[in-house]
Amino acid sequence: MLLAACGATNTTSRSPSLSALPIVPGASIAAQVRECDRGANTFCALEFVIVDGRYRTSRDLVIDEHLLLKRMGWSSANADTGEQRAADSPGHKFRVTYATAYGDLKGIDLGWIKRPRPITLALSRALFKRAAAMSVMLEIGNA
Repeated sequence: MLLAACGATNTTSRSPSLSALPIVPGASIAAQVRECDRGANTFCALEFVIVDGRYRTSRDLVIDEHLLLKRMGWSSANADTGEQRAADSPGHKFRVTYATAYGDLKGIDLGWIKRPRPITLALSRALFKRAAAMSVMLEIGNA
């Protein structure tokens, strides 16, 4: 598992933790990167790749993640591309954007979105192994 440091010490309150996101039981993290914006309102996003061999397709994994978030009180939100889904946590403390491995790789290839290299590589590996995988970005919400 890869982890990139934010660099600034005051970002801990503006940085999400993986434990803030409900994840389908049995799934594992294939890659993880913390990306930070060091502008006037410093914050970090946690980007990671989830894989789960119990699913036939990445789409099935994304659908089950969507249903889990809904059961846990997360509300649907607008995503950056048509390939992605997004949700806000109860109280809008966190925002998650997620997509199938293929969906995010397509967005990366077409220049719609950017992902850190370790995330892109993990998505590519999962796709070539035909493993059920999804790309996830967790951010602090507007609470």
